[in-house]
Amino acid sequence: MALKPVAELEVIPEPYELLDMVDGQTVTLRILSHSQGKVFINPRDGRDPKWVPCLRVAIPAEDKATIPLYWDITSKHLIAGLLGYLDGGDGQRYSFKITKHGKPPMARFTLEAIPAA
Repeated sequence: MALKPVAELEVIPEPYELLDMVDGQTVTLRILSHSQGKVFINPRDGRDPKWVPCLRVAIPAEDKATIPLYWDITSKHLIAGLLGYLDGGDGQRYSFKITKHGKPPMARFTLEAIPAA
């Protein structure tokens, strides 16, 4: 799924809750709803601050110990993979197993859609 240019996206309201994973970490998300926008980030590795696309995904309370009950995803590759399911209306039919491989800015993700029980 193609992403819109950052300049065309609306700003996602704060507070941000970035899904910040480490190399090799796996999470499973059950997504209730989603919205697209952009956020302004300050990378920890010294790169310049910039606007990046963001996919905010709402998740069930039992899947996250703290509020807010959403994650903000900023990886373009991961957003594109998820949007193929979410924009097609199939998001709630799956849980999504996500694994991070590598470190920013070269990190990539695997995405497995697991049919909901």
